[in-house]
Amino acid sequence: MLVLAIESSCDETSAALVRDGREVLSNEISSQVDVHALYGGVVPELAARHHLEAGPLVVEQALQQAGIRLDQVEGVVVTRGPGLIGALLVGLSQAKGIAWAGKVPLVGVHHIEGHILAPLLEQEVAFPFLALAVSGGHTHLFRVDGIGRYRLLGHTLDDAAGEAFDKVAKMCGLGYPGGAQIDRLARDGNVGAYDFPRPMLHQPNFNFSFSGIKTAVLTALKKRGTLPVGSDLADLAASFQQAVVEVLTRKTFRAAEANGLSRIVVAGGVACNSQLRREFSRLAADSGCQVVFPSPKLCADNAAMLAVAGDFYLRQGLTDDLSLNACASWPLEQAGQEFSARLGLLGG
Repeated sequence: MLVLAIESSCDETSAALVRDGREVLSNEISSQVDVHALYGGVVPELAARHHLEAGPLVVEQALQQAGIRLDQVEGVVVTRGPGLIGALLVGLSQAKGIAWAGKVPLVGVHHIEGHILAPLLEQEVAFPFLALAVSGGHTHLFRVDGIGRYRLLGHTLDDAAGEAFDKVAKMCGLGYPGGAQIDRLARDGNVGAYDFPRPMLHQPNFNFSFSGIKTAVLTALKKRGTLPVGSDLADLAASFQQAVVEVLTRKTFRAAEANGLSRIVVAGGVACNSQLRREFSRLAADSGCQVVFPSPKLCADNAAMLAVAGDFYLRQGLTDDLSLNACASWPLEQAGQEFSARLGLLGG
């Protein structure tokens, strides 16, 4: 099966051609970073407008890169949610139009589902596994028993990890997005220069909290009276990043052990962080767990990642009609339950 996938949940417009849910023929991404950097964060109205402008061009680029004609596409996969409602509606409308014109089936999938299944585009990962979805909008731990079979184990109670990175970067006078800049600065910093807290690290549950770390950084900056520069800025970045990474890695490994899982997938935009990757690799070597990261392009918001679940659902006959609506808020476990219920009605 050859599917066209479309992603527009936030500030990346993406289209991909994927065969059989595994072979990526193209994966084009149009970023809006320069647009939103002027405002220090994503402006929803501007995001939707740029998706409207970029969507047709990105689809055409994906078709050309893959050497595929639109009439060869056998199914359309699109992000239904969660995300910015205006941005989601633009992608969803485009996907509906293409599916209707081509008389091919359509299915809307969950954005986070795409992230945690993205490694399957590059290698086989046996089920079950533990998934840490960590990005600017999400920090969740799931037990994944198969496509559509998800159980939430823990989540952030306030800021997502990526959100904390961006807010701390803004406090320090760095540009948007700030996660990559903090990662770069931290390489030359002293992780012990600041004693930032590790919220909920020793709690028996698997939830997260990052607002306290962010507040601790703000307090440290107020005590200084001036913004740090040079080695002082590198030290602050390294200390902050180490605190976040320690919480993410140690709670994830504890959750894996408690659930008897020996495979861990780490996905989402923050999965590009170099310190996070190093610390997961170190702990994996000590524990014997297998830790899998998607390549950096598949960590960012992209359309190809949607095709893993989308291809599976289409093959099961789980399609959506043109009344499909976007969901700004849509828990992944709820999405999985919905698909399972529909599969049961089909006798699958």
